Amino acid sequence: MKKRDIVIGKIVGTHGNRGMLKLFPITDFPERFLEMKTITLEKDGDQKVYNITEASPYRRFILIRLDEIPDMTAAEGLKGALAKVAREELADLPEDSFYIFDIVGLKVFTAGGDHAGEIEDVIQTGANDVYVVKRVNGPPVLVPALKNVIREVNIKEGRVVVDYPELESSV
Repeated sequence: MKKRDIVIGKIVGTHGNRGMLKLFPITDFPERFLEMKTITLEKDGDQKVYNITEASPYRRFILIRLDEIPDMTAAEGLKGALAKVAREELADLPEDSFYIFDIVGLKVFTAGGDHAGEIEDVIQTGANDVYVVKRVNGPPVLVPALKNVIREVNIKEGRVVVDYPELESSV
């Protein structure tokens, strides 16, 4: 797998005594596990592709059975493993929606064209996301990810244009 693999889940334990794994989904699309035929798991720097023979939702987890894991002893060895997918395997998002890992690290420019800083984190508040902008000069600024504030997001060019008075005054 490539360097830009994305973590979509973590094996947090076993379920029963027949090798079933309990996976905690780290994705907005947990139903994807119910349709997957294979899964790539990484533990201690080693990655391996496993064949999924069964998957079902269980509370806030996904229970999965892997063809290569015959019993609970073998399943115990996968505790802590991360489920990963290649960038190309991610679910398509609606227009004007972005994955957080694509937003973090983007350069931030004011509506006037001045470089104001870089997005160092995204806080999910429920109502709207908030971008933590590490300014060129001064402490970080929290910028609401609203259409009237975020004027442009260009992932390919690695930039965001923001119309936010607190950033304008710090440039």
